[in-house]
Amino acid sequence: MTVGTHIETFHGLPVLDFVQAVEKGGPLPDAAAVAWKIGLEFDSPQTFAEHWQQFLDAVDTSRVPAVVVGLWSQDEPDSFAGPLQAIVDAAGRLPALRALFVGDITVEECEISWLQMVDVTPLLTSFPLLAELVVRGSAQDWEGVGGLALQPVRHEHLRALRLESGGLPATVVRSVAACDFPHLERLELWLGVDQYGGDSTIDDLAPFLTGTGLPALRHLGLQDADYQDEIAAAVAHAPVVARLESLDLSMGVLTDQGATALLEGQPLTHLRSLDLHHHYLTEALQQRLREALPGVAVDLSGGGRPDDEWRYVAVAE
Repeated sequence: MTVGTHIETFHGLPVLDFVQAVEKGGPLPDAAAVAWKIGLEFDSPQTFAEHWQQFLDAVDTSRVPAVVVGLWSQDEPDSFAGPLQAIVDAAGRLPALRALFVGDITVEECEISWLQMVDVTPLLTSFPLLAELVVRGSAQDWEGVGGLALQPVRHEHLRALRLESGGLPATVVRSVAACDFPHLERLELWLGVDQYGGDSTIDDLAPFLTGTGLPALRHLGLQDADYQDEIAAAVAHAPVVARLESLDLSMGVLTDQGATALLEGQPLTHLRSLDLHHHYLTEALQQRLREALPGVAVDLSGGGRPDDEWRYVAVAE
């Protein structure tokens, strides 16, 4: 599995590609009715900065609730530093912004490990009313760019945070844990593999499993890990689970060992959903999960061969 499709909805709104809409002509929709996507077309002669300025000039940005950033570089992968600065510089013109998705970019456009991300802390400090932030990109240092990073900050309004990467460094995981997010309800981390910078360990995840620093947390996703069995075993006895409504341990190398630990741990019957898609479970273990959690929506799709010697996370390169 790779990231093969663009998102169609974001923050409860349909995504509208601003560049495509302008090219088609006709009136634009109400500023508050859609999530506005700004990104480069495959053969666009303009830069991201030019399209961004066009968006600022054409739309009543004082009423825009959500922005989706698409492809920002057509040729060689380029740092997100420039687009990030443009967005931050426009913060005063986006007082209603509540949701931001950085990197709605498919594998056909650019591999996730080639999306040259940077320190995204300014997105939180510049938009103090932001409720949802999604960032997709590489945490590796590309030619001094530095890769995906986050500094410990306090944010009063953030309710959903998702970091998508083929390898999320322990430094980033620890920084998320060190942040003060009193109202965060949803946290999802694509942990990835060491080859692409994902060097976190189960010890780095401990603050999320206790949940003491995230009093409002109701959904936890610790995904895309090659040590998914170890995560499952820790989750089986994690204090935070008792107050979760949904749990996501998908996309990683989950085997019968990890799933058995889940079944033998604390009750999970209070969950609305348990996402384990992309796994390496036997049919017998899958059936045990279904029988043990009859009222829980358990996603066991995308299973690989349990006896396969080559097991992969869903998203790496």
